[in-house]
Amino acid sequence: MTKEYDLPGVRTYDLKILPDERGFFAEALRQDWRELLEEDEIVQANLSYSYPGIIRAWHRHTRGQVDYFLVLQGAMKICAYDDRPDSPTKGRLVEIVASGHRPQLVRIPGHYWHGTKTVSSEPSLTLYFVTRLYDYANPDEERRPWNDPGVIDPRTGGPYDWNRPPHK
Repeated sequence: MTKEYDLPGVRTYDLKILPDERGFFAEALRQDWRELLEEDEIVQANLSYSYPGIIRAWHRHTRGQVDYFLVLQGAMKICAYDDRPDSPTKGRLVEIVASGHRPQLVRIPGHYWHGTKTVSSEPSLTLYFVTRLYDYANPDEERRPWNDPGVIDPRTGGPYDWNRPPHK
């Protein structure tokens, strides 16, 4: 099942779990999942391991990269923020909590500022797929601090707080 979010191109795709007496099997990513991939072509897969409470934010890609996150262990909050001046979604922010207990792919177009925070009491292990090879000589990555006051939370009108309790 594919779910769309308030920022165009941000979506999640629930993986089909095939359980049996040994555990389960699931396809992590298929070239023919066009409702998720559109015309994207995956060219690299990466692993990220983060301790509880670790925030990896904010960054974006300006050359068309799209990221696909699959949390295998633990849980993480994955956020995307649009601050493009001429965008009809300027100022929108999306939060998605992904977990190893409910496997799903999270698609984030790279032109949005994005980042993650491990929100489980155990470390998170994330496999992520990208549509552009990493260029060591000329990386496609812009960065800003995780606590940059220029990233505005539309719910509060103030700077985005990665540590804000979810129930407030």
